[in-house]
Amino acid sequence: MAKTSAEVIAPGIVTQSSGETTIFAQNNRQTLQIDTQKPIQLPPFSADTERKTETPMPLPPDERIGFAVVGLGRLSLEQVLPALAQCKKAKLAALVSGSPDKARQVAAQYGIAENSLYDYQTYDRLKDNPAVQVIYIVLPNGLHREYVVRGAAAGKHILCEKPMATSSRECEEMIAACRKAGRKLMIAYRIQYEPYNRFAREAIKNKQFGQVKLIESVNGQRQGDPSQWRLNKKLAGGGALPDIGLYCLNTSRYLLGEEPVEVSATTYSTPNDPRFREVEENVLFQLRFPSEALVNAACGYDFHDSKRYRAHAQLGWMEMNPAYSCEGLQLQTSRADGQRERTEQIKLPNKNQFAAEMDYFADCVKNDREPFTPGEEGLQDHRLMEAIYEAARTGKSIKLPSNVQNPQIPRGEELRS
Repeated sequence: MAKTSAEVIAPGIVTQSSGETTIFAQNNRQTLQIDTQKPIQLPPFSADTERKTETPMPLPPDERIGFAVVGLGRLSLEQVLPALAQCKKAKLAALVSGSPDKARQVAAQYGIAENSLYDYQTYDRLKDNPAVQVIYIVLPNGLHREYVVRGAAAGKHILCEKPMATSSRECEEMIAACRKAGRKLMIAYRIQYEPYNRFAREAIKNKQFGQVKLIESVNGQRQGDPSQWRLNKKLAGGGALPDIGLYCLNTSRYLLGEEPVEVSATTYSTPNDPRFREVEENVLFQLRFPSEALVNAACGYDFHDSKRYRAHAQLGWMEMNPAYSCEGLQLQTSRADGQRERTEQIKLPNKNQFAAEMDYFADCVKNDREPFTPGEEGLQDHRLMEAIYEAARTGKSIKLPSNVQNPQIPRGEELRS
């Protein structure tokens, strides 16, 4: 139970203090406990038939989990840092950047003190900052392993962006380092903490449309500057597959709640395109699951933005379009209804995906719980991507080994709210 306190020294005058809430009224003194996680009861506003609203219940600032954000690139500046302002259980406590000028500017914008700014050489000094409990790694893929290992050695819990690393071997090293340090490791699969995809997963699990037979999934975008790190194999680990094809792969596993047993794949890159000298442009891959559901997925780096999937089931279908964007997700369902085809647009409350995953991990840290997407989840995707690359290289379908068909993923409780 989260509690805060305030002292009323005269009617209408309140001061904050540690300990219990003390209220003075005339010559009487009364002590009250405030539970900050108990919803405030508001009088009814709309009719019972209308959609219900939810009253936010943020923790007091001094009870939130402090995050150090490592890397001040586009994702951090446009998504992660603004999302921390919407968090209810997490807060920004430190910044790590190789650019001192950028770090100072961002620190001024978000109210971070100079002594909570670090570069990549002083990164290990985070161990001496008690305000930081979690390090959020938002760096190019090829740097994840080093900064996860160093962060765990500094005694901090780790939230790491996806893909987890550039190989399954690196993933195993990261998991071992966090386990040795007794720190939690969560991979930032925001889709698994997002309301629309959780709704779709529950509908599939409950067979709302019967058994799912096929999932079609596409994730594509046009890449520009050939010198960007995503087109550098050492920093990225690969091209379209680990960057955006990973969404098709991981979301399919998440929706179906099972692991594939067989994969096949094809890759193709436009000849002489300077963007694709080191990494692949397009990947088509197919997955077969124990339930006999099939996934047909495509990802690419040179076609107009397209991020969608459709799950085809015996009695209807569900489609997310867009499905993998950071905002603006839309979900449609369709099924037969007598002589009619009933198509519905599902509307859910808007929630910031990054705030949701950071608050979830903050809760795991605060209450000593395992995350739903631990390091082993990232390891599983890397094993599957390696099988996809091998299938594309050989031109043969690959039956997956038993440790990939039945991975040991120590999942914590799934986000429900």
